[in-house]
Amino acid sequence: MIHLLKSKKKSIALKKTIIRLLAFTLLTTTAVAQQRQPESPAPAPAPGNGAAQQPPAMPKAGPKPYKDVITAKAVTTKGLFIVHRVEDKLYFEIPDSLFNRDLLIISRLAKAGADMRSETSMAGYAGDILNQSVIRFEKGPNNKVFIRELSFNERSKDSASDMYRAVMNSNIQPISLALDIRAARKDSLTGVQHTVVELTDIVNGDNDLFFWGGVKGKLNIGGYQPDKSYLVYVRSYPINTEIRTVKTYTKQGAPAQNMFNGVLTTNTPAAKQVTVELNTSIVMLPQIPMQPRYSDDRVGYFSTSYIDFDANPQGVKRIFFAERWRLTPKKEDLEKYNRGELVEPEKPIVIYIDPETPAKWVPYLIQGINDWQVAFEKAGFKNAIIGKIAPTAEEDSTWSLEDARHSAIVYKPSAVPNASGPHIVDPRTGEVIETHINWYHNVMKLVHDWYFVQTAAVDTAARKMHFSDALMGQLIRFVSSHEVGHTLGLMHNFGSSSATPVEKLRDKKWVEANGHTASIMDYARFNYVAQPEDSITEAGLFPRIGDYDKWAIEWGYRLVPGAKDAAAEVPVLNKWTIAHANDKRYWFGNESDQEDPRSQNEDLGDNAMKAGEYGIKNLKRIMAHLVEWTKEENEGYENLQAMHVQVYQQYSRYVGHVLKNIGGRYETLKTVEQAGQVYEPVPADIQAEAMRFIQQQVFATPNWLLDKKILTLTGSYPMDIINTLQDNTFNRLISSQNFTKLLNNQLVFGKTYSLTDLFADLEKGVWGELDTRTPVDLYRRNLQRLYVERMTFYLTPAAATIPIKRSEYTAIIRAHLVKLRAKMQAALPAMQDTVTRYHLQDMISKIDNTLAVKQ
Repeated sequence: MIHLLKSKKKSIALKKTIIRLLAFTLLTTTAVAQQRQPESPAPAPAPGNGAAQQPPAMPKAGPKPYKDVITAKAVTTKGLFIVHRVEDKLYFEIPDSLFNRDLLIISRLAKAGADMRSETSMAGYAGDILNQSVIRFEKGPNNKVFIRELSFNERSKDSASDMYRAVMNSNIQPISLALDIRAARKDSLTGVQHTVVELTDIVNGDNDLFFWGGVKGKLNIGGYQPDKSYLVYVRSYPINTEIRTVKTYTKQGAPAQNMFNGVLTTNTPAAKQVTVELNTSIVMLPQIPMQPRYSDDRVGYFSTSYIDFDANPQGVKRIFFAERWRLTPKKEDLEKYNRGELVEPEKPIVIYIDPETPAKWVPYLIQGINDWQVAFEKAGFKNAIIGKIAPTAEEDSTWSLEDARHSAIVYKPSAVPNASGPHIVDPRTGEVIETHINWYHNVMKLVHDWYFVQTAAVDTAARKMHFSDALMGQLIRFVSSHEVGHTLGLMHNFGSSSATPVEKLRDKKWVEANGHTASIMDYARFNYVAQPEDSITEAGLFPRIGDYDKWAIEWGYRLVPGAKDAAAEVPVLNKWTIAHANDKRYWFGNESDQEDPRSQNEDLGDNAMKAGEYGIKNLKRIMAHLVEWTKEENEGYENLQAMHVQVYQQYSRYVGHVLKNIGGRYETLKTVEQAGQVYEPVPADIQAEAMRFIQQQVFATPNWLLDKKILTLTGSYPMDIINTLQDNTFNRLISSQNFTKLLNNQLVFGKTYSLTDLFADLEKGVWGELDTRTPVDLYRRNLQRLYVERMTFYLTPAAATIPIKRSEYTAIIRAHLVKLRAKMQAALPAMQDTVTRYHLQDMISKIDNTLAVKQ
């Protein structure tokens, strides 16, 4: 689903580097603390000559006796911090062992405010992460405790080296908050020193570190109202402390522009109040960080990165750690694990289901989680990941969805048709600490529409607007598996489906045994290639955990025996990867690759043209029954219109898959130990095949999309449908980017599909009537007009703004237009259709005007 795209080379995802200078918060805290000190009486006049005397210095405020601060009225909770509530004041008692320890702060919306988001927003729902930071408590001078916010973006490991000292001198961590020490005590049993600080003003106030980060601005929230805000509770557990608050703010509506009597006015809605419930978790990070694993661009893991000043003795190097959960065998099972026996991990990955989730979908969500168990078996672990129903209050009164120790799929009553799988990471190592998968209610609309347009031709269960619970449950299961894959660290693998030969997608025995794609992390959705006569069941239509997924989990989670650090693992991991390099089912295709047609979303098979032709056959079958299959009693034709749009969009996807072949090149990443090229052009015959598909399916008007009965019931305009298709196609074909790719491929690879080949094929597909001397209908006239507009643009002064060298392809375009004009002039006398004659005369005039412009 939706997820943050990464660049082809795992674009640098810098962690937080902006220093938060919360001067206002610090000043406010200090002022309040000073006001609460008892006032000293005014000094008496000095004896003598009556001269004015300076008052004696005020006694410096400092810690009080422990019993005077933590009184008998204190309500105390023990855990990570010892938390005391004394009437309206909140104190944290910090043992010495927690000073200078790395702690993770995570803030979330526990309950969202009414009207705080738009209908299409993916932010502003209960369960949303607002902020995360790594902090340390440290003792400072003048009876202060400082909270520093840490950055791990630049590192040097050798603390004895000059480089380490240089890096440290340029990376002092910011002090984000300062707290007065109110009291101290030494534990009579352990002898450990405890320091008491007051957090009343911090928790009752509003600051970025503990609460919102930078999210407030995105939601237009500001104007904190402390009189309408309060602390709900603070609960402390062995490794975390949870703070729950209610906070009220003003929210400014977005300005709207209106035209009235020819005057454009801007209307800014009045500000509203919005109240939210926030949960802030303070979690102790592992004292011994997990051993990280260096990322490999040939295996798709999200990564945490930093600049290393030691790795390259003559420069710097950015290091990427794969984001993974910590899985280790129990000590007593380590020998079994090393022998290759399956063992249970010391701490499995447990993902709960939000208690607010509709009960009928819970089993399918759990199945989607547990589906990954088979992949972890490849890494040597059984029962490594477990989906569970959240405990009730009677079963566990301390369990909370917002507790950072718990991972969950969070159900969100949202109109957004989507889901996403974010996770919280220890920035020191890439260790995944926990996940809150976002499950938006309307994702069911999304999967319904996909399944309808991709399989209704072959699956009778898909031929309706409301699926059975059993079918919808299986669709939910597939989405659940996909999102869980993201939380395990896996990126989208848009190249996986290209490993499956198109004809295998119609082979019932093969596809039901192997699946239509090798990875559930692809955007392959459903098997739209299967034809009715193939009799393929859901087993061959649905995605599943595939060969790539099992391999990726093995690469990320299998321990490397004897490797004491990440560097020692690299040679072993490289050998593993090379061993799978010749099997396409283990290939990773990055989602951000703009040139490799093997890496595409929503596509299937190893040949986009063949797959698209099969898909279009099925869309034509669906169009023939669309009125019938979208009909619901006592309803209008909104369903028909919506699904007609879905059919068009699915058809457009097939066209897009084909277009990426033209001017494309393959990228197969390798290390120096591997033979062969990294980059290769898409073979010329495949690019020519792609152009034939475009000629047959796009340039030849797809009238099957323009069913007159449907158009009369929905009111859709046929010209809008076809014009959009034509425009999108030429955006890809006739573009400076595509011209440049074709020219560069020819320079690097020699004989391949060229720019002149492209223009020749375009002429053949767009201007066929000039050879047959037949009338040009309206759709084709629009196509030809758009073609001339696009081509002539590159010979106008306006095209000079394109920041590339134009000389080569502009010369080819000029020659092409001269030739095309001559063909029009030769065909014009034989054209009997009046409108066609007018059209050609207009096109000749436009070309004449363009060619007459001095460059």
